[in-house]
Amino acid sequence: MKRGAGHVGDGIHLEASELIALRPRCNALLLPMHRPAASALAGAYRSRFRGRGVDFVESRSYQPGDDIRNMDWRVTARTGKPHTKIFQEERERPVLVVLDASSSLFFGTRTRLKSVAAGYLAAAIAWTAVRRGDRIGAFLFAPGTHREMRPAGGRRGAMRVIQGLVDWLDPAQQPTGIEPLSHALERVRHAVRPGSLVLVVSDFFGLDDDCNRHLSRLRQHNDVIGCQVLDPAEEQLPPGRYPISDGTHNSIFDTTQDMARKRFSTMSLQHADDPKRMFQRHQCGWVVMRSSDDPVEVLGRDLRILFGRAA
Repeated sequence: MKRGAGHVGDGIHLEASELIALRPRCNALLLPMHRPAASALAGAYRSRFRGRGVDFVESRSYQPGDDIRNMDWRVTARTGKPHTKIFQEERERPVLVVLDASSSLFFGTRTRLKSVAAGYLAAAIAWTAVRRGDRIGAFLFAPGTHREMRPAGGRRGAMRVIQGLVDWLDPAQQPTGIEPLSHALERVRHAVRPGSLVLVVSDFFGLDDDCNRHLSRLRQHNDVIGCQVLDPAEEQLPPGRYPISDGTHNSIFDTTQDMARKRFSTMSLQHADDPKRMFQRHQCGWVVMRSSDDPVEVLGRDLRILFGRAA
């Protein structure tokens, strides 16, 4: 299989070393902020806590996106490196990756399995969050089981999520069947802390009508972004005869026939459009990553679009 830039794995197994290698490439990425800062002196996010207002706390290295009006020029002059002031109102925001590891995710025809692509995307989100000073956590779910990892800050928080991804997306332990996505969203909305950024990484084959209700309630107190992972073959198949199986029954899917190609095209468009419309209906962000894409490039492109809309 052709390898994506910067990735040397076999495309089937998720390796921690590859996810760690994404870290320096994520330094320039920014996660969107829905709620504006309280003032010119405020930090990255509006605090939901009562406190001492904008009391100075410390200085830290300047990061892309910091307000230049908060520059600490004394420390900058002394160290020769740009620093910015942190005030009491700035709070670490919880960022939660909700990853759907249903059996349909363990599929791929180019570059890597969707499960590996989803792992790359989730790791890039983790590195981006902790670089910004946020806390990163994960809610990993599969049919009949789930694992919750509470948000934690710094490199340790990102590494905990990365190890969880590697363990959870092991193809040797791939789950069977598809569980409705609404089951995961219901659990998440009861567990997530208000004011969080929630990113749902899935191929959305488990999308169901109940997702509407849970997504609406989740969005009331949190920012939400849907991240759809697709394989190119799920969007378009060249003419041919393809053996298919549901694990019990075998058949041949013949795309040399016009009718079969049209039906497949209709199904593909619906699969791509239905979850996007649902998330956008609730004013959630939307990101699409194909298994052959570079996760950092996808986030850089789509998050810039989200920032533009927010502005």
